[in-house]
Amino acid sequence: MNSLQQTLILPLFLAIFLTAPVSAADSAAGEQKSEPCANCHGQKGNSSNAQWPNLAAQQSTYLANQLKAFKAGDRINVIMNSMTANLSNEDITNLAAFFSSQKPVKTSSADPALAKSGEAKAGMCLGCHGATAQGNGQFPRLAGQHPKYLVQQLKAFKEGSRKSGPMQAITANLPEADFKALAAYFGSL
Repeated sequence: MNSLQQTLILPLFLAIFLTAPVSAADSAAGEQKSEPCANCHGQKGNSSNAQWPNLAAQQSTYLANQLKAFKAGDRINVIMNSMTANLSNEDITNLAAFFSSQKPVKTSSADPALAKSGEAKAGMCLGCHGATAQGNGQFPRLAGQHPKYLVQQLKAFKEGSRKSGPMQAITANLPEADFKALAAYFGSL
């Protein structure tokens, strides 16, 4: 093989190799596997209970990372640790594909004044969570999430019971009133 052929083949090989999916997610298989999830997270990931987050339209990378963290015990929740214990990596990928492909819902009926106050503070969140809080890869969608759930998670980051260096740093100096305002704003989107 001459150097011209090598020069042309290597970039072509890399382009094919780097753009080929490692394993294609199967949303239909994820839907079949999601039946137990509906008990808490609602049909198609639209939770009607503020205790459990909406999974619909959530970032698939974020969902897969969280499911893996629950399975490994890196994120502690007795129910989720149990639910993920027997999931394969393929199951996790398929579940993430299914939930991320669902239509989002708006859950908040928050006080408009509180949401407006949260909008003024939301800029610090949007760099990671996306310009409209739709999520960004490993960063979750906040738009349409239950405000009570968001407040609970912000408190967990602040207390250290939920781990994430950036989120712990951000919440360290925020008062609970800001948690509620931010949650009301994101829930209203």
